[in-house]
Order: sequence, then structure tokens, then C-alpha cells
Amino acid sequence: MRKLSLPLALALALGACGAEPLNNPYPTAESGRSILYTTFEERPKHLDPASSYSENEAVITSQVYEPLLQYHFLQRPYALVPLTATEVPQPTYYDAHDQMLPASAPDEQVARAVYRLRLRPGIRYQPHPAFAQRDDGSLIYHGPRKERPGTVRSLADFPRLGTRELVAADYVYQLKRLANPRLNSPIAGFMGHYIRGLDALGVVLRAAPDRSGGFLDLREFPLAGARVLDRYTFEIELTQKYPQFIYWLAMPFFAPVPWEAERFYAEPGMAEHNLTLDWQPVGTGPYLLRENNPNRRMTLARNPNFWRETYPTDGESGDAAAGLLADAGRPLPFIDAVHFMLEKEDIPQWGKFLQGYYDTSPIAPDGFDQAIRFAPDGSAELTPEMRAHAVQLSVATQAAISYIGFNMQDPVVGGASAGARKLRQALSIALDVEEMISIFSNGRGVVAQGPIPPGIFGYREGAAGLNPVVYEWRAGRAQRRPLAHARALLAQAGYPEGRDPASGEPLTLYFDAHSTGPDTKALYQWYRKQFAKLGLRLVVRMTDYNRFQDKVRQGNAQIFSWGWNADYPDPENFLFLLYGPNGKVAHQGENATNYADPEFDRLFTEMRALPNGPRRQALLDQLVTLARNDAPWIWGFHPQAYALSHQWYGNVKPHMMARNTLKYRRLDTTLRDQQRKAWNAPQWWPLLGVGGGVLLALGGGWRLWRRRQRATIA
Repeated sequence: MRKLSLPLALALALGACGAEPLNNPYPTAESGRSILYTTFEERPKHLDPASSYSENEAVITSQVYEPLLQYHFLQRPYALVPLTATEVPQPTYYDAHDQMLPASAPDEQVARAVYRLRLRPGIRYQPHPAFAQRDDGSLIYHGPRKERPGTVRSLADFPRLGTRELVAADYVYQLKRLANPRLNSPIAGFMGHYIRGLDALGVVLRAAPDRSGGFLDLREFPLAGARVLDRYTFEIELTQKYPQFIYWLAMPFFAPVPWEAERFYAEPGMAEHNLTLDWQPVGTGPYLLRENNPNRRMTLARNPNFWRETYPTDGESGDAAAGLLADAGRPLPFIDAVHFMLEKEDIPQWGKFLQGYYDTSPIAPDGFDQAIRFAPDGSAELTPEMRAHAVQLSVATQAAISYIGFNMQDPVVGGASAGARKLRQALSIALDVEEMISIFSNGRGVVAQGPIPPGIFGYREGAAGLNPVVYEWRAGRAQRRPLAHARALLAQAGYPEGRDPASGEPLTLYFDAHSTGPDTKALYQWYRKQFAKLGLRLVVRMTDYNRFQDKVRQGNAQIFSWGWNADYPDPENFLFLLYGPNGKVAHQGENATNYADPEFDRLFTEMRALPNGPRRQALLDQLVTLARNDAPWIWGFHPQAYALSHQWYGNVKPHMMARNTLKYRRLDTTLRDQQRKAWNAPQWWPLLGVGGGVLLALGGGWRLWRRRQRATIA
């Protein structure tokens, strides 16, 4: 028999190791399965919908829990649609004599606002031991006759599972949980201003003794502002007109929690093994949390009891051409499981994405230039390397704004005088926001023309949305007014060539800041250069964040950087930042600049109570015009979120308000497996070269040994 050479033997042996790439971090059994692989950086602290209010928590809770409403996946501006409710409710208003009022009634006439909500019948909770019953209907794992497995370390130790239908009382139960002081709900105080009796219930619950091992049965405590009318219908009553309340009904705070789950987790020994609603949520959503191991992996699995929700059948213009309506009307979800893998460092995550082992990825700072380049018109596009891998780039403008604020109580930059207003306008022109976005945000931002971001009702595109104080519309686009215009405004303000007429020296302004580090130092130096273009001297006053907050709260900051992320997609949530009664100094509100204008406040009060429509748009246009002219902010920019995904990840349309979008996504697992093998094919030539070198060395050594042997014999 002819012997194989060493390199050939190595090649055949290694080639027989299997078709899977040798660097595949996942079990072979998962190949071809509809599993989405993505990442998380730190464990969610709260998965209880009464307590959870962080972005990394919402990624989980929004897939497990279902509030009454949700945002349409495809429509922009963002629009609410029913989820478990049969329709988006409209409030009914009553006066102090319990007489019904029209929807247009002034705020001061409304004594109560009632929202009636009806649920879709037939929605059922995920399988869970909390619902497991005996033949007589009694619950197996809690109550006087409770049974306990010998070992209880996870939910898998409970052999019996059960479910039941979602009912109106579950939503009322969750509303009461918001008032439970043991849960420390972050919205309890805020909602106490609106939901009738919520604050009073909190006082009662604070004094109520725990029963049954820490379980406080909230069914025994009435809430004046929540009434169950029948199995599927209930009402929420507010003490005043609050049109934006409708958006809260789409947040996990208003998702149902069954009393059985809370009672189950209150059993002795449960909390010691992290068997709580904060670690093991119980919901009706498309997914359930199968594994919660924050040191390695968190896994969502398809909820087998999920009701027949379907993919949207309508969207925006262009959605059909983009393939976003190919699944119209099909039942959700499309993906069977989601694995969130712990990745604390950017580089390993980025490398695994490029190998195809993560389906989606943010753009790591060190990988930005590898992934993105900017076209001559300033738009972001993928590099040739990314296009060769058919990577998809999603760019979405966030419902947020980053701005430079002027303290309107400051004697130099504040106030309603013409001189102070022109000083602020001149600074707004001189500070080149486009350059700031390019240098300090990798181009990830849209210049703000006012306080309302894109995607929010009231935002206007193109020339109609131009801020004429700072920009001109030339050659089909907004172009910043020339520096000469800013200098003229500065002279009209009383500071010709940027000099203080009292001293003849350059006018000194103060920028109060709290950030430190090499990047922020460069930013503040850039600010100084921007002000110097007008002959002004800018002094940056650094302090720690707590001291900075105190200075803003007390009105001792002159100019500062600030920002806002939307709680809900309504222009009221941005314009209230300029509403006089929300002033930071006088009222401890979110109006950090303390801007106050009687006409603005009057228009704002009328606008916030109106539904979206022509009248509201007209009021918004007036409000934005007033704010632009008074310039309490240098409007800054709306940040953009960049995300990458592979070509096998479908139905990708960024949504900056909804978090429950995993149910719409789709995977082509066949294509994914093919590309992983192609991108991670082992390179045998180095090993073959080494093997050949070893063989030659052995052969040379053998020949030398043979010659010595012969010489010795001779």
C-alpha cells in the first residue's frame, strides 16, 4: 500500500472535521434554526413592568408584556394602534356637575376624563407554574394546599404549567401595583397627579401589613380611578384633561400583571433563587424569557400561547417597494428565539458581527471608519468592504434634541430685550452646528431648525421647516447665514466687533460644563473658537455633575449644553421645555433655560389639548416661530442612530419609539449558514506549509542519520 504524505494526510483529516466553521461559537444543533443572535452589555435590573424604566430593560419587557396600545410598525409620523385593546380610546370629559363636555372643552372646565377600554377576547398568558391547577380549579403551587417540588432553583423545577385568559381585572391590578410603595414605581408620583385615587391608594398600601409570606393582595384594595365593568372592559379616570395620557397606554407600565404570578413569587424561598417578576416576567406577548443568565446569555423563546396578531397590511410610501409589506397579514412572530449574548467589549462584538455570528450590531467607535463613509452630499453610506458582505445600514433620527441653552434670567444673554435677543441670534449663527456634528458625532445628526424632531407631528420638511433666523434657503437647501450677518446683529445688540462698550474689551461669556476627558476638552476648545469668530471671549467653567445641576436649578449658569429624549411622540413633550410654568428656577420643571413668554404660554396651553390636525399644526407653527425669534436655545441637532444588520435579517425599519419590534423581524437561516461557512472557511495553506516544512526537515535529518550510520559501519 502506498503511504500518504504528511501534508495530504493532515488536509484529509482536517477536511473530515465537518461542514461547520471551526470558530463557530454556537452548538452545531442550532444551525439552521430560526434564532436571532444579538448582544447585551449589562444585566437588566428590573423586568417587573411596574419598576422598569431603562432602555436595556425595555428590550426584554416589551417582547414579553403587552400594554393596551402599540405604535404602528411602519407608519411615520408615529401612530398609535390597538394591541390588546379593540380600539384606541377617546376620553369622555365631564365638568364638576358631572355633565358631559365636548372634546374641545377648555382645561379649566374638565373635572374628570374617563377612558373606556375593551380587550380582545381569547388572549392567553404564557405557560407558567403560577397558573397550574388541579382538577377542582385550585392552584397547585400556592394557597393553603400548595405543593412544592423537592428542589426549587428555577422554574424548570415545577413540573406542572398552566395558563388562563387575559381579563380586564389584570390591567386594573397593574394600575394598583404602580401605587405599591414596595415596588418603587418611577412613575407613581407623576401618575398620582392624574389617575384618581392613586396617591391615596399609595398611602393605604404603605400602612397595609404583608400577608402570606410578603404577598399583598391588591384585589382587596379599591382604586377610585380604575373600574372593571365586565370581563373584558374597564375604565380609567383622570382628575383633569391630559391628552398625552394615551401614549402611556403603550408603555409596559400599563401592561397586565396577573395576581397569580405575584402570589406565586411571594412564596418563601423564591426570591433567594431570583424567582421574582424582576427576573422571570409573566406576560401575554410573542416571547417568554426562557433563560436569564446575566453572566452569559438571556434567551427569549416563542410563546406557544401567543394570540394571532398579524403583520401590518399598510405602511408609508416606499415600504412595499422596499419589501416591508411582503409579510402583510401573516401571523407573528417570525423568529423562534432570540439569544442575547453578553459582550462587554466593542471589539469582540464587532469581530463576531463581521464573521456573521451576530445578526445585528451597533457601530463600534473603533469600527466606524471601517463601516461608514460619507458621500459628497454628506449622506452616510457603507464602505466597499461592508457592501461586499451585503450589510444593511439603518439610519434613524432619534426623537431627541441636543441644544445649547441660554439662561433667560441672566443679565447679559437672557431677557426679552431686543439687544439680548439679537446677541442670542448672532451666537446661533456663529456656532457652526454642521461642523460640530461632523467632528464630534461622526456625522450622526440632523441639524435642528427648532425644538420638534423629525417623525413627530408638527415637524416640517425642507423650506417650510427652515429657521430663517439662522438659515437661508438657497440652491434647494438650507444654508447658514454668513458671519457678516451675525456681526451686524452683534453690533445692533450693543457689542460692535464683539466688544463690551463699558470696558472696550471683548465681551466675556461663560459656558458651564460638567464633562471631562480629552474628547470633551476638544469640544470646549471648539466652542471657544466659534465664539471667537465674533470677537467674543468664552470662559468654560468646569464642575462635577451634581454641582452643574445645582447651578442650572438655581439659575447660576449662563450658557450650557442640554438635551431631551422623548417620553412619547407628541410635540407637547418638546415644547413644554419652553413653557413658562415649567421653569427650572421658579417651578423646578424641565424648562432649563427659564424661558417665559406670555404669548408662547397661551398658544402652548391651547395646542396641547388639541388632537393632531390643521388647527394644531397652525398653533405649532406659531410656537416654533416665536421660539426661533427669541432664541433661548442654539437649536443644536437631533441625534441619529446607526445600526448594521446582515442581508438575511429582514423587515428592518428603525422605530425610535417602539421597543416591541422583534416580532416583525425575519431570518433567512439558509443564507446565514451559507455566508458563515464562506466567511469562516479554514485556511489550510499555512498548516500545509508547516507540515511540508516539518516533512522536509525530517527527511533531511533521516538522510543525514543514514549517512552517519553507513560511515560508522564502513
